[in-house]
Amino acid sequence: MFLSKILLRSKLFRRHYSHSPRIIFSGIQPTGVPHLGNYLGALSNWVKLQNEARVGDELIYSIVGWHALTIPQDPQELSASRRDTLATLLAIGIDPNRSIVFHQDQVHTHTELAWVLGCITPVGKLRRMTTWKSRLAAARNANSESEVDESLLNVGLLTYPALQAADILVYRATHVPVGEDQAQHLELCRELAENFNRSFASRTPLFSLPIQVDTPFRRILSLKDPSSKMSKSAPDVQSRILLNDDAGKIKAKIRGAVTDSIHGITYDPISRPGTSNLLTILAACTNEKVEAVAKQYGTKGHGQFKADVYEAIEEMLKGPRTEFEKIRRDIPYLERVAQMGAEKARQKSELTMREVRNRLGLT
Repeated sequence: MFLSKILLRSKLFRRHYSHSPRIIFSGIQPTGVPHLGNYLGALSNWVKLQNEARVGDELIYSIVGWHALTIPQDPQELSASRRDTLATLLAIGIDPNRSIVFHQDQVHTHTELAWVLGCITPVGKLRRMTTWKSRLAAARNANSESEVDESLLNVGLLTYPALQAADILVYRATHVPVGEDQAQHLELCRELAENFNRSFASRTPLFSLPIQVDTPFRRILSLKDPSSKMSKSAPDVQSRILLNDDAGKIKAKIRGAVTDSIHGITYDPISRPGTSNLLTILAACTNEKVEAVAKQYGTKGHGQFKADVYEAIEEMLKGPRTEFEKIRRDIPYLERVAQMGAEKARQKSELTMREVRNRLGLT
């Protein structure tokens, strides 16, 4: 009987928690216009989370300018990239009246909490982060981590996981949609939240332990080198499709995408990475399972297959592309949206920082 009561309470708790309002946070670096991999891998899920949000859910989407400074930036290009990134989010369907969308660098509570968290984060833990060397290696197109001179790594690259944790915790986020490549950083965020709650205890913990949101994730590879992810840092511009590429550019890039000479279309990421990458793209654009798409093209040639991939991408992107070109020219509108989002973010995050300062004895 006693065990039955415990199980019943446990089920009721899980049912209540699963229906509790969520605070969802995610961020994107201001690299300008995102590419197809960004859209299919993350941004389309942001829109989906917004459109499917329950009453009471809060959605917070940030353009993380402070993170961008971990690698050298041209000031004029960074300024333009910030605007283009915001215009893209609005163009794909992020509603500033439903979600808080803002520039992280306009809300200084992020860096304040990052300093606090940095003071309780062991250096050894940061040095074990997989991105400590790999991010700079990728930025310099190095072939391996061994080619990176550690003396050239800046402190920001080492400590940015603490800033990333602050981005999340300053809003007391409960859910974070991230890919597997960021799972280690989210785990660090949870550890720091727990450490703070334990070190500066009160009657109730300040931070919840945010959980990873499981969303469909499409890993889109380079059109020219399907052994690596699609990236804006790749030197070959033909390796990626930007969300504002016109129809002619998309057609040329897909036509020149690396495939193979094997007859027929099959999904085999190991033996046929290029063909499989295009199948993944086509399946994502048409909202189908990749295996089902592969069956439809089993006896067809690469020419027809690539033509259909192009048509699917163009159909998906033409609406957002038109909206983007309209929004990016309306600088006053972008400034109003950014100001409105930053004000909402400041108000919410300041409530957290007041409590943080109080628990630290800084009041």
